[in-house]
Amino acid sequence: MDIRINDRLSIPERELVFTASRSRGPGGQHVNKVNSRMTLHFDIQNSSYLTPTQKNVLCGSLATRVNANGIFRLDCQKHRMQSMNRAELLDRFASHIRTALLPKRFRVPTKISKAAQERRLEQKKRQGRIKKRRSPALGRDE
Repeated sequence: MDIRINDRLSIPERELVFTASRSRGPGGQHVNKVNSRMTLHFDIQNSSYLTPTQKNVLCGSLATRVNANGIFRLDCQKHRMQSMNRAELLDRFASHIRTALLPKRFRVPTKISKAAQERRLEQKKRQGRIKKRRSPALGRDE
């Protein structure tokens, strides 16, 4: 089965490695005896479905989730069932990869208009006058 990332890219499920472990948190006996937590490992560097450019982009964009060996890792322990956690992981995996591969939009630098600068300075002067009126007059004896 292939995981569809976008129109041009799909990654086969055989490139992903899933491991099950015990979930953390509350749940009593169920949590203590059932391996419902799923972890997904995807080797970005050795993937034959990604171009070298895509590999570099993914390693840069997903740096907090990629280890030194280039393996992308995701965990899910949201559900009580292993199969539901696995399905959630596949959705999150596709979403992370899709988002990381989107082209970055660069900000077009703009200049502040003369009128906007004047409005800002006028507002600052007005605020200064208000504050000055609040303070007691210097040299006044009370």
